[in-house]
Amino acid sequence: MIPADAPSTGRRPYRVVQWATGALGRSAIRGVLDRDDMELAGVWVHSPAKEGADAGALAGRAPVGIAATRDIGDILALDADCVVYAPSPAHDRFSELDTICALLASGKNLISLSGLVYPRAHGPQFVGELEQACKRGGTSVHGSGVSAGFMADVMPLVLSRLSRRITHVYARECSDFARHPSWRMVHDMLGFGKTEEAYQGALRPNRAAMRSMFAESLHLVAAGLGVDLDEIDVDVDYRLAGTDLATAAGPIPRGTVAAARWTFSGLAAGRPVITVEVVHKADAARMPDEWGRPGYSLRVDGRPSLTLTIDQDWVSDVISAASGHALNSVPAVCAAEPGIRTYLDLPMISGRMHI
Repeated sequence: MIPADAPSTGRRPYRVVQWATGALGRSAIRGVLDRDDMELAGVWVHSPAKEGADAGALAGRAPVGIAATRDIGDILALDADCVVYAPSPAHDRFSELDTICALLASGKNLISLSGLVYPRAHGPQFVGELEQACKRGGTSVHGSGVSAGFMADVMPLVLSRLSRRITHVYARECSDFARHPSWRMVHDMLGFGKTEEAYQGALRPNRAAMRSMFAESLHLVAAGLGVDLDEIDVDVDYRLAGTDLATAAGPIPRGTVAAARWTFSGLAAGRPVITVEVVHKADAARMPDEWGRPGYSLRVDGRPSLTLTIDQDWVSDVISAASGHALNSVPAVCAAEPGIRTYLDLPMISGRMHI
């Protein structure tokens, strides 16, 4: 397999648009500015307070002369090769489909850090609209990231290369949100700090949203292993804080929800064949070790069976890792044939050594 190398000498830099400037988006902007094979073409922001701000300043760098916009028309009109799409995860994938299709139809490839690692998980209508937009624009769409986009999907497939007669694949992620700064993520999306009644009241829509998000990883692994999943079962459990917890996003009072475990089981032939377990903790250092410590565990049951376990220090900066994965994918995605292009379709992607 030939690596997707940087462009050859003489090729103009890839012109990259950053869509949304949360932590991931700001990291991606810095990554583009630091590369000699890329240049920033434009920036879209959600917040009115950021509109008109210099993109460099938004990313904590010197001004670069590119003003952020909230007008999608400004982005569609740009001459650009690729959009790094990094808004907050949508509970309903179809709610953002029109925007994604407009960007693709405008002639811009798109790499998502908010899902799309395996769009076929959302059914033929979703796939059909993406493929039509790619056809109109002559573009490709790809989902990247760390989880999803690497640990729960790419890494199990990498491990599977060493095994035969595989019977089950298991991936577990445990995340500590003690230092996560976003109250919207910690409270609104994860439900930490909510009363038990409020958390249970939101479970039905949250269950659908989580299924939509992690179904992509299960279906990607299944496709890579040559299996068709019959269905995906979802189970959730949660724990209340035994004491008041102080987190970077705000306080989690005693007696409110402070941890959750989501289990997604991909079923085939009447049994689970792929399991993804996702554990979220408000402050792992001050909570019981139930459900494990922060980090990742991967297991491939087969001949031979394989296990890989790493703690939370496996990466020095997970935000930088996610944006780096997306930017390293730009050359391969821009060179790909138009259409949906998952990890299974692209050549091997590696980083670039700096000397």
